[in-house]
Amino acid sequence: MTRIHLPGILAMATIVVASNILVQFLFGQWLTWGAFTYPFAFLVTDVMNRVYGAGPARKVVFVGFIVGVICSLIGTQIMGEFGPLVTLRIAIGSGLAFLTAQMLDVSIFSALRQGAWWRAPLASTLVGSAVDTTIFFSIAFSGALTWIEPGNDVSWAGEMLPLLGTGPVAPLWVSLAVADWMVKLSLALLALVPFRIIVNRLMAGQQSHS
Repeated sequence: MTRIHLPGILAMATIVVASNILVQFLFGQWLTWGAFTYPFAFLVTDVMNRVYGAGPARKVVFVGFIVGVICSLIGTQIMGEFGPLVTLRIAIGSGLAFLTAQMLDVSIFSALRQGAWWRAPLASTLVGSAVDTTIFFSIAFSGALTWIEPGNDVSWAGEMLPLLGTGPVAPLWVSLAVADWMVKLSLALLALVPFRIIVNRLMAGQQSHS
């Protein structure tokens, strides 16, 4: 890891910290504000991968993971209206989802690196974000995994409701997960624009210094 990777490290750390704060604030019925900042972690990972390679991208991911763990530890010590802001299940789900999804993103991006410029970032982000959402919401809220933290009552998340208010009946946490992934899907498409711009500028900067 060198000084030229510092902007990527700082960007990832900022996104992780901001997302951990904004997840405490609701946006509508199914989302939190954190849903709109967290997906940009995939943008940072993909830019680092395209410009510097898979190795530096994985190191930036690891930094993000460590920052996330620190945020979770802090959150477990802050008491909210219904208990700690971060429960053990949320902490485990968040950390495992981030690390797994981001590392998968790096691997898929690297496999598709030689294709059209948009294919690698789009495919890696779509797959990574789907895995991220599945792991986090399952571990954090699924009734089948209450054994992870028996003292944490997540029965509210298992309330059977129409999916997103209009679809087939499903546990509430499934609606939360679907809404979260839909945001990630939308931002994955929108992020192709800044991805292209940032990569071109960084590549041009590298060439001018070579």
